[in-house]
Amino acid sequence: MNNLNNIFTLKLKVSKEDIDTLHHVNNLVYVKWMDDIATKHYAFLTKDNPLPQYVWVVTRHEIDYKNQAILGDEITVKTWVGETKGITSVRFMEFYKENTLLVQAKTTWVMLDSKTLKPTRIRENVLKVLQPPK
Repeated sequence: MNNLNNIFTLKLKVSKEDIDTLHHVNNLVYVKWMDDIATKHYAFLTKDNPLPQYVWVVTRHEIDYKNQAILGDEITVKTWVGETKGITSVRFMEFYKENTLLVQAKTTWVMLDSKTLKPTRIRENVLKVLQPPK
């Protein structure tokens, strides 16, 4: 479920490097874009309240490829944070070409202590950053 107030959007343009032998955006490119937008969204969320004591790692990607993008297409990526509890936080992403849904994705992230690199419980200070008031 997404809260329209908490959607972060990024625009991309498909370049020659993004295209595979089938002349559309390669699936690995979408994974790279997913990492890029997650990183940019987290930087945006923490700009006023940095949390250097934590780092995030991906434990699961679920990706549904619905339509294709080709060279020169302008892509809009939307992301938002879903359920966050324990040591995990779920992030949703949608990739669009105009109003056409290209890709839907759900990624599960685990929060680690930046010094020990061991999983750590997501506390209130992190929840306030990841899930701003509705």
